[in-house]
Amino acid sequence: MEQLAKGLITIGIILIALGGLFLLLPQIPFLGSHLGKLPGDIYIKKENVTFYFPVTTSLIISIVISFILFLLKK
Repeated sequence: MEQLAKGLITIGIILIALGGLFLLLPQIPFLGSHLGKLPGDIYIKKENVTFYFPVTTSLIISIVISFILFLLKK
């Protein structure tokens, strides 16, 4: 039970850090304007429907988070 509590606290801290990062992201000149609008992101706009799926953005974020977690495990 103690490990579950520690895991939930760790996840909470990570989510707070990510939330802060997303708040600061628009202020970073290069990343703020391009993240979410990368080549490979799927964006379809029809008359009454808009579909957006950030494939490339998701991959980059996944790689960065995996690298950070890899560094934290060492």
